[in-house]
Amino acid sequence: MNNKLIVAKNLTHSFGETLFQDLNIELEANKSIAIVGVSGSGKTTLLHILAGFIKPNSGQVFHFGIDFASRNLKQIEEFRKKNIGMIFQSHYLFKGFSARENLEVAEIIAKKKIDFQILEKLGISNLLDEKVTKLSGGQQQRFSIARILTKQPNIIFADEPTGNLDRKSADEVVEIIFNYIKDKNRGLVLVTHDEKLASKCDNIIRL
Repeated sequence: MNNKLIVAKNLTHSFGETLFQDLNIELEANKSIAIVGVSGSGKTTLLHILAGFIKPNSGQVFHFGIDFASRNLKQIEEFRKKNIGMIFQSHYLFKGFSARENLEVAEIIAKKKIDFQILEKLGISNLLDEKVTKLSGGQQQRFSIARILTKQPNIIFADEPTGNLDRKSADEVVEIIFNYIKDKNRGLVLVTHDEKLASKCDNIIRL
């Protein structure tokens, strides 16, 4: 795997007014980047550009040395399925399913087995047969993160992943994500308002 997971060159984007201009970013394996700034500064927009969900007004984003814009729709879908994990503040679990069934969906799509050690570390291994709607918001978010880690993505994009968690739970979840990055030699791009969380990353981009 290319050691440079993401190379972004001269990124410029605006919504009415310029959010950022001529931004250059590199994410290497085993490294993390935090994107911080006030509300409306373009943090989530930049995250989505780096993940390939939004095309910048100008500039290029390369994943593993390949210009994302050069891929066709089928290649993009395959790339995302194999390489990218998205963690949001909202959990986006399937409400009609049990927690186990939500993980099994990820297991089938990624063709990877559920890592029960991760469930134990997240403190949710005893809740697998509960309906998602019976779980607390914090428990749902932990299952959402477990679902992403089951996929074993090469790059995790996380948008305020601990926003709905109390400080103790947030610290535990963050430790698991960072350990995953280090143990698996992966990369993390993180949007956060939390300066303490941002300080744990290798690099910080301030918008």
